[in-house]
Amino acid sequence: MVAVDSGRVVHRNGVLDFGAGQIREAGFLAARFGVFLTTLIAFFLVEIGDKTQVATAALAAKYQTLLPVIAGTTLGMMLADVPAVWLGKVAATNLPLKLVRSVAAAIFLLLGVIALFAVQFLMGV
Repeated sequence: MVAVDSGRVVHRNGVLDFGAGQIREAGFLAARFGVFLTTLIAFFLVEIGDKTQVATAALAAKYQTLLPVIAGTTLGMMLADVPAVWLGKVAATNLPLKLVRSVAAAIFLLLGVIALFAVQFLMGV
């Protein structure tokens, strides 16, 4: 069931990213709340119900020591996100934003389609 949800989320993100002109580069939020708070709000909303949250809950249930689980998941997310932020910064300064958005949207859509077909294949549908 997680794969179906992940495929749907990835697919929905791809469609949303393709219509990113409606968002206007999140300029409104950044101008009103600042970059840090805008990022905090965006990540909070996007990560609700994500597979990393499910994995974190499972680890907390298994080990029942919250501080090491919180520290480990936070450090793990930082290690995964830092290269993405760096790559995004490099892409944003060297490539047209419309191209970056289009490529990102295409990748999200492709991953969503692959996830949905993988679920259908595994379920024998």
